[in-house]
Parts: sequence; structure tokens; C-alpha cells
Amino acid sequence: MEIEKTLILVKPDGVQRGLIGEIISRYERKGLKIVGLKLLQMTRDTAEELYAIHKEQPFYDKLIEFMVDKPIVAIAIEGKNAIKITRLINGATDPLESAPGSIRGDYSTDITYNLVHASDCAENAKSELAILFSPEELYSPR
Repeated sequence: MEIEKTLILVKPDGVQRGLIGEIISRYERKGLKIVGLKLLQMTRDTAEELYAIHKEQPFYDKLIEFMVDKPIVAIAIEGKNAIKITRLINGATDPLESAPGSIRGDYSTDITYNLVHASDCAENAKSELAILFSPEELYSPR
């Protein structure tokens, strides 16, 4: 089992609905460690860089507008198999396919406004973390 770092975003709908603590507690209860945390207003440039892989998708413009509209919470998480575990905790991107007990299964009803973002692989986690956190902003509990 490999120790990994990954990025989680509590999207604007999660922040506005007051779910930050609930969302964070799910990762912590699973044994993952928070190694970076900040509330921020994402800029258009940052959102476009973060979601560049979706640029050709029909939902891209709506996603960018949504992500820059209101504050988000960026969370750097570390732990064994952190990438796969955080994605399981989050649930499927489409809340209608998310299992009860997952964040999206319990709290979301819309594929765009689905509360959280999680890196999908080690390569993307590394680049996404670098977009939102400088090395000095990340703590290593080891």
C-alpha cells in the first residue's frame, strides 16, 4: 500500500450548504490525514487550468462558471491509497449512480453541482495539488 497525496475540493455548493465539516470528517474518519487546507475564491485562470482536460466537453463552460462563482475549500489529503479511497468516499460523479453512504449519494442530486472534486490518478493529483498549493503550504505528518 502506497502513501499518496491527493486533492479534494469542496465545491461552491458544498460550501454554501454548510457541508465543509461533514465532508472533511468523512475523510478523517477513514484515517486519511489533512496536510493542506484553505478557503479561497478560485480565479478563472485557476479553474481553467484545473479543468483543462474537460475543455472540449459540453459541460466545460458551465463548470468553470460554477467553480469561480463562490468560494471553495481546497484540501490536500495524504494516506494509504488516498486517491482511490477519496473517490469511493465521494461516490460516482452522477449522484443518481452514487451509493448511499457516499458524499454525493447522501447530499447531491445534480451532476454539475455534486459537492466535491477528487483527483482521479496519481499524475493528476500531483499536478492539481501544484495548481492550488505551494510546497510550503503542505504539511507531512510522517
